[in-house]
Amino acid sequence: MVHVYNCHPFKSQQIVQVEQEPGLVCCGGGALFVVATGGCKVEVYNLEKEGCPLFCRFATMGTVKSIQHSKIGDYLVTIEEKNNATYLRAYTNWRYQAEEKGRVGVRLLGHLLGGASVWGGVQMEIIEIPMSERPIAVSCCPVTGDLLVGCEKTVVLFTLSRQNQQNLQNQSQQSVQNSLPNSQQSCNPSQGPTSVSHPNLSILDFERSVILHLPKMSLKQVALCGGYVAVNAELEVLVLKLEAASDPAAAEEPLETSKSAEPPQDQDDFLLIPRHQELLESKAKDCDILVTMEKTGLEDQAQYQFSYILFRRFSPEFFQGCRVEEMQIHSLQLYPLFTSNSLEDPTCVFCFFSLPTAGYLYSLKGGVELLSAYQYPEKVLQAVMSDHLLHVITKNALQCFTVRCSAVAARMEDPYIDTTMKACPPSTLEVCALRIQLFIGLRSVCVYNQRVILLSAADTETQQEPERSKLKENSVLTGIFLAVGIDPATTPALENLLSRPFLSRKWTISSPKETSTVGHGWNLYVVDTVHPFTLYQEMVEYSCRYVQTTPQSHSLRHLLSEAHLLLRACLLQTPEQKQSGQGDPAVSSKPGSNGAVDKNSATQANRQELEEALRQNSAQLGDCFSRASQKDCHLALPYYKMSGLTVAEVISRNRPPPEGPSSYGLGFLFYLKLHLLEETEQHLTQEEADEIIYIFSQSEPFLLVSVCASPCMINCSATRTLQILQRLEDTAGVSVPLTIIMAAMALRLGKQQDYTELMERHAEMQLVYGFIEEPRLLLHGGGGGGGGGGGGQHSQVHPTSLARQLANTQPGLLVAAMVALHENCKVQLEQADFVFKELGCENTLLVDFWEAMLMASSQDAVIQELLFRVASVYIDRLTNSINGSGAPKYKSLKGADDLITSCSHYGALYPWLTVLNPTHSTTSEHQEALHKLQSLLCGPSLSVGSIVPLLERLSGETLWGFSLHLLCATRRGQYESSIEQLLDRCPQAIIAYANHQLQDKYMTLWWQKLLPELCKRTRAAADNGILLGALKETLVVVAMETSPAEFLELIPDDGTASYFLPHLLTCSQRHLMA
Repeated sequence: MVHVYNCHPFKSQQIVQVEQEPGLVCCGGGALFVVATGGCKVEVYNLEKEGCPLFCRFATMGTVKSIQHSKIGDYLVTIEEKNNATYLRAYTNWRYQAEEKGRVGVRLLGHLLGGASVWGGVQMEIIEIPMSERPIAVSCCPVTGDLLVGCEKTVVLFTLSRQNQQNLQNQSQQSVQNSLPNSQQSCNPSQGPTSVSHPNLSILDFERSVILHLPKMSLKQVALCGGYVAVNAELEVLVLKLEAASDPAAAEEPLETSKSAEPPQDQDDFLLIPRHQELLESKAKDCDILVTMEKTGLEDQAQYQFSYILFRRFSPEFFQGCRVEEMQIHSLQLYPLFTSNSLEDPTCVFCFFSLPTAGYLYSLKGGVELLSAYQYPEKVLQAVMSDHLLHVITKNALQCFTVRCSAVAARMEDPYIDTTMKACPPSTLEVCALRIQLFIGLRSVCVYNQRVILLSAADTETQQEPERSKLKENSVLTGIFLAVGIDPATTPALENLLSRPFLSRKWTISSPKETSTVGHGWNLYVVDTVHPFTLYQEMVEYSCRYVQTTPQSHSLRHLLSEAHLLLRACLLQTPEQKQSGQGDPAVSSKPGSNGAVDKNSATQANRQELEEALRQNSAQLGDCFSRASQKDCHLALPYYKMSGLTVAEVISRNRPPPEGPSSYGLGFLFYLKLHLLEETEQHLTQEEADEIIYIFSQSEPFLLVSVCASPCMINCSATRTLQILQRLEDTAGVSVPLTIIMAAMALRLGKQQDYTELMERHAEMQLVYGFIEEPRLLLHGGGGGGGGGGGGQHSQVHPTSLARQLANTQPGLLVAAMVALHENCKVQLEQADFVFKELGCENTLLVDFWEAMLMASSQDAVIQELLFRVASVYIDRLTNSINGSGAPKYKSLKGADDLITSCSHYGALYPWLTVLNPTHSTTSEHQEALHKLQSLLCGPSLSVGSIVPLLERLSGETLWGFSLHLLCATRRGQYESSIEQLLDRCPQAIIAYANHQLQDKYMTLWWQKLLPELCKRTRAAADNGILLGALKETLVVVAMETSPAEFLELIPDDGTASYFLPHLLTCSQRHLMA
């Protein structure tokens, strides 16, 4: 569907004073090139000056059949005919013909001129480009300046090269002096100073790079842009991508394409009509167009490979006013879009081509996509696109359509578009047609910046009277309305509109009126288009009609979206485009801004004006989407965010009218919900918060809990909110989150009894589930573990007043809720630590939280971190108890026995530890910390090596301190040293230690280490009953585990063998029985 808006894209027109009837026109580099019909002369007019005065003229070597200008290199390329032969020529340095007395050099491709041309460097050069086939079409790359030449079945790419004049002088100086010894005297004196003023002038040349053969296509047009090559036949378009080959061997292999079956010979009398076909990206290679690449034969030439990008085929169809034979593709164009962030490589590349009845615009870079299909109301002769408009000409009219280039470029530039932060109208948004301007006998059109150049040539007898022109004008408009499905006869307003002169806007004609009285049947017009910002302002003014009549109409939304894209186009313009007159009306409107500082300040002011307009437009689009359907209502959020409006301002824009229904739009409610879900430090006033609660109580009462829990709503009236919540509970029933938020409101009002009664309604685990459903009942700020890291993130997390109350009255519930929030990814570990520290519970509830996390968590990294933390705390508590500076008495939520029972990371205490642990010599807090630390060391998870440096703070002089060091040594496998230490400090525990630790692979330590140590020590202290008892117990174990021969070897030879004989006898009897 094509929308039609009566907006004015043109502001003035002027007629170029051309002496002879133009045959061909093109523009570029600030100039208009005019070739007279059948002539061999090119006239150049200055487009950047008022009146377009003649700049220069020069003769060509043949009759020009096609002419193109290249922005890169500033050269002209022509296809010329002379003596029934076709030539391809390039004209460089054409600007030096301004005086019409400059020299002209003629050379072949690749043969640089010597002599005066090298020394002077200011003459125009004509480069003859030999072709093996007759050239049909040419195209210059706007990115690199390369030249693409299309023949009937072949496409040849010439790369633009530059030779530095200074190098050429050095290379040819000797030959010039020998061949022309008096050249300096014979040269024109006027050229002498020029040679000094142009020491680094580059001389252009071309190198034949790639030859592509397309035997199944009869080429009509070609286009080149940034490595993309587009060609078209009568009803086919093919786009290829040329790239430098990373593997030279791969470049030599032709792509496999499906070949259509040749028609049988007996069907030659039948006409085969091709069917419609569209193939994009990887599927494009399945077309039946075979492309082969030919080497140029130059060894130093870069190797290329190509890929299929787009293929489109049409079938000939009948169209009113257009014969089937006229249904041919024209106006093929590859259009690059540069932005301020990509001045060398285009951000986007678009492909446009047109039939007489419809035009098609594709985006090629970053994925091939059909952006727009333009349906024309009458037969179109030619079309050309710019950054924000598509200009098409019919026989008697110039019409403008909008394009979607800025929508694609904005998404390439800003990754946050199409998120909850930013939005932009889709690139596939329906296009609109702006007002038309009538002319007589239009033949061609071209565009330079904001100027449209039109060539008209009509017979004198076809000139119409004013009344007839008005009828023609209304006929054209009627056709446009019918083409988009609108019958003016059924709408009185449209009939009234068509009854008046539609094109009533006055135009500024810069040329003298006498020009139109010459009597010739041709004219060359230069039409100035308005700045996109001016067109935006007119669209906004135009939209006011819809706001007053149908504020929720699709046309209003579409018109504001069109205006938005115009602003995007302005903001994406490059500095070069702004300087060339495509942007910054503020700069051009200030006559005194001569310096760079003034221009920069004016540009800055204009950009601020554009950004302010974008904010206003975003607010208007937000208003449109705030009451949109469920499909599009979510767009209200990003547009309102882009507008910079406060919540209060958005609410005021969405209040229902007093006389209308008191309902709120889905988009507005979506905006409020997402805004309240965000963790922001902006607090609403009481009036704003109360109004939001009222809005949700009327529209979506089931969201009241989430709304009231938002940190933005902290200033809401607790009394009024509690009444609304109580009514919700009466209608919707009791729920745990609703009960908790009601308790929080009662707490704010100081109603402690009501708070207690509400919290006692549900069991503790049900309350935990309620906190999981709405974490903001406990936390404000970082919430669900938002992005970022470091202290900045932790400082954004704060406990609510309800969390502070729970810390004082129900610490177990608070700890359980925080553990549940962490396990459900609602809060991070560091955030939870910060919450407990802010509550002043870093030495109490925080440790209980860590212990509870060890019971609940299954993440290895978290477990190791928590084990180290709790072990450090236990060591600190033991150290402080020794120094007498312990923390205030606090009973932990879980004792050592509870942790051993419920947590696998806490192990049961080894039996030998009961001998080393004191019973009445320490406080209960000390005893609990000791048992928890010993239990961790007895467990399977704690990495002992990580806490050994911390244990150095604890002295081993006490038995409980010695037990910790002994546990660490045992966990690290240091059994021999542990046996020696234990025999020195507490021998009564040695047998219990050996029975528990010296098992399995360590059983041999009974007789290899323990028995010799006991024998040695009993000799020194024969009356030590503890050692003797330990020796007896050891011999019993050794007799059970060794053979008689092994036992004999263990008996010492110091004359005490009689003491070992009973045990030897036992060992022998056991061995015999076995």
